[in-house]
Amino acid sequence: MGVPGMEDIQMWFSIPVFIMYVFIVSGNIAICYIILSEESLHKPMCLLLSTLSIADVLLATTTTPKILSIFWFHSREIGFSACLAQLFFVHAFSMMESTILLAMAFDRYVAICHPLRYTSILTNDTIAKIGIVAIIRGSAFMAPASFLIWRLSYCQNNIILHTYCEHMAVVKISCSDTSINQVYGLTVALLVIAVDIFVYHGVVLCHRRGRLQTVFQGSPWEGLGHLWPPCLRHPDLLHPGSLLLLHS
Repeated sequence: MGVPGMEDIQMWFSIPVFIMYVFIVSGNIAICYIILSEESLHKPMCLLLSTLSIADVLLATTTTPKILSIFWFHSREIGFSACLAQLFFVHAFSMMESTILLAMAFDRYVAICHPLRYTSILTNDTIAKIGIVAIIRGSAFMAPASFLIWRLSYCQNNIILHTYCEHMAVVKISCSDTSINQVYGLTVALLVIAVDIFVYHGVVLCHRRGRLQTVFQGSPWEGLGHLWPPCLRHPDLLHPGSLLLLHS
């Protein structure tokens, strides 16, 4: 494992990686602590944000310690079982984050388009169920992928040109027929990433449409007055892709 061609600067490259990891862990733990300790923040969006923070910490911890051990101690080897476990958790936590982001978009849709039904639709029990669904979804999709990789045969040249184990990198070094693995990987990508992006953008367009109707039905300035405050409170609505940048 490692980054080819960067052997001479790996020590310097490890510094920003370590700093970013410290910021990710400390920042997300602080978010969780503030939300859980402040009873007034026990609301659906805040609970979803704390769940996303936990998933973010777990995802970063799955890969970063091994990356730093490669950069600092030249520990380039990893056992097959450990590699398989890392592969499983990397993709499973990523899918969990995608599910939570989708739930956050739905939360904003209900809050803006159906405010009177918000508390009855998005209760704390509903948020807990969403968290359970996120865990089951990520695990269910990755369990078969891990099994399909486990059954493959590997040659002597087992070199992964990455700093951590990920699905296609491990599949490519196999000596067996990997067509099933490739088809399954593509299917999961379409079912999870493509569907989530499509549904997320659909939800965003729906509550934007509701706000635009408010603008054009009445006075333009009065309508903009109703439209702009929610966008200021929830900047992720201004651009669908910005939510990924803010919370990943």
